[in-house]
Amino acid sequence: MPPVQSAKTLVEQNIKENAVMLFSKTTCGYCTRVKINMVLNDFLSENTAEIQSVLLEISGQRTVPNVFIHGQHLGGADDTFRVSRLLKMIESPPNKQYDYDLIVIGGGSGGLAASKRASELGKKVAVCDFVPPTPMGKTWGLGGTCVNVGCIPKKLMHQASLLGKSIQDAKSYGWELSSDEVNNKWTSLVEMVQNHIGSLNWGYRVQLREKKVTYVNAYAKFEDQHTITAVNKRGKETTMTADKFVIAVGERPRYPDIPGAKEFCITSDDLFSLPHSPGKTLVIGASYVALECAGFLQGFGLDVTVMVRSIFLRGFDQQMADKAADYMEKEGVKFLKKCVPVKVEQMESGEPGLLRVTSKSTENGEEVTGEYNTVILAIGRDSVTRTIGLDKVNVALAKNGKVPTNDDDRTNIENIYCIGDNAEGRPELTPVAIQAGRLLSERLYGGSDVKCDYEGVPTTVFTPLEYSCCGLSEEAAIAKYGEDTLEIYHSNMWPLEWTVPGHDSNTCYLKVITNLLDNERVVGIHYLGPNAGEVMQGFAVAMKCGMTKEHLNTTIGIHPTAAETFTLLNTTKRSGGDIAQTGC
Repeated sequence: MPPVQSAKTLVEQNIKENAVMLFSKTTCGYCTRVKINMVLNDFLSENTAEIQSVLLEISGQRTVPNVFIHGQHLGGADDTFRVSRLLKMIESPPNKQYDYDLIVIGGGSGGLAASKRASELGKKVAVCDFVPPTPMGKTWGLGGTCVNVGCIPKKLMHQASLLGKSIQDAKSYGWELSSDEVNNKWTSLVEMVQNHIGSLNWGYRVQLREKKVTYVNAYAKFEDQHTITAVNKRGKETTMTADKFVIAVGERPRYPDIPGAKEFCITSDDLFSLPHSPGKTLVIGASYVALECAGFLQGFGLDVTVMVRSIFLRGFDQQMADKAADYMEKEGVKFLKKCVPVKVEQMESGEPGLLRVTSKSTENGEEVTGEYNTVILAIGRDSVTRTIGLDKVNVALAKNGKVPTNDDDRTNIENIYCIGDNAEGRPELTPVAIQAGRLLSERLYGGSDVKCDYEGVPTTVFTPLEYSCCGLSEEAAIAKYGEDTLEIYHSNMWPLEWTVPGHDSNTCYLKVITNLLDNERVVGIHYLGPNAGEVMQGFAVAMKCGMTKEHLNTTIGIHPTAAETFTLLNTTKRSGGDIAQTGC
């Protein structure tokens, strides 16, 4: 029998004998996703051309996946997904027992992503979002921390600071400035930043309306496993029920238990809308929020001091953290190290007024006092989970207020899920929350089994000299693999843009951590220099693909860029070789 005829017989026989028949390739991702009944197993991988020729003749479609139901041709991947989704909607009509299929508590990045995707998949969805005022009275609109008092305003103010530096550098490039004095007008900056945030708030409202998601501007608390009460700003209480819930209430800044903290200090929740310049500022804390805020304030020409209890950027690579802080100190930020605040007193009221801060050395107990116009607290953030009635429904909480979840983002209560910053052990990053929220809804209502990958998430700290990383810190890599198992390549780096203004040639730095027992697979990558986030994003993708040192070696860099240095690394820490830069 000719090969094509043999293939045709097999195809027709399988279509006839199987109620649902999928022709696929083992190497096809779409085939894997729509696989229903693999009767032919790997048959197609051996007879691809012949089988696909027969499929073209029978169905008019040569490509796979190619699906038949009761002998009738259905189509490919898109057709199968549409039918699958429709069948799920038919088999699982809206639960008339509850007001909603899904209620999301929290209108931040993760909550919005989960709610919109669930609604797209045909479910009746509501979002409850309410922002209690800060001790200074600040509230904000829909969108959560990132949009209103986090990533977005922080990056815009960081950019404003960098522009001031660029204006000074411009002189070295031949630009003639009418005055040597460059000043930032705080009120104008805040107005423009808040205008942008306002447009984002409105955009999220519009998106929810377009997606047919009910938006409830009220504070939600659980009453039982399927019921919440939502109280709006006027005190009106509404009872709402749902089949499932997603907790995504985010975090708020932590206050130290010292006199004057809540009365006189502000946090990042207040800073970005502050109606007056902060003036001489003390930032308490060494978190990324602390260093980022201190960095851009110093860039505006303000007198800035940072009070550090122990280490910089806890949880990050400590060599990189120290280098980022060293650069800030060289730029003019002052540091009070090994120090904690004891009390804050108001000496003068006004905008900004005058505060006296008493602190104590953690080494010898000696007291230190200083006077500042503004004191910013940035000592960490706490999950807003203890005030939403989780105790009434027995949702487990960790000591830090985080919610333990399984790899499906479900809490210990079967119909209650948790994503974003509230989930214990998850990276506290906006893109993580968005990805987790979207994928959760697709698992719940779209027939997907794809889970959020919480490993190898890249991030950037927007200090004056930006620091970006992906994978393990050097400390974590040593703890996981052992020092002898690692090879760490590193180098200083002198961006071409820095040469003409005469900036230091050995300030920027990068390193790549590899596992010698795994073909020198890259397990950590770190960069301190301009445009760090833009540089790191591509390397993060490469790490997802299993990047090794050899991949870096054989990749031709883009010249002249800072990122190309990663393709030229040849000095290891172990060797003790010189990494100083004298030219590019």
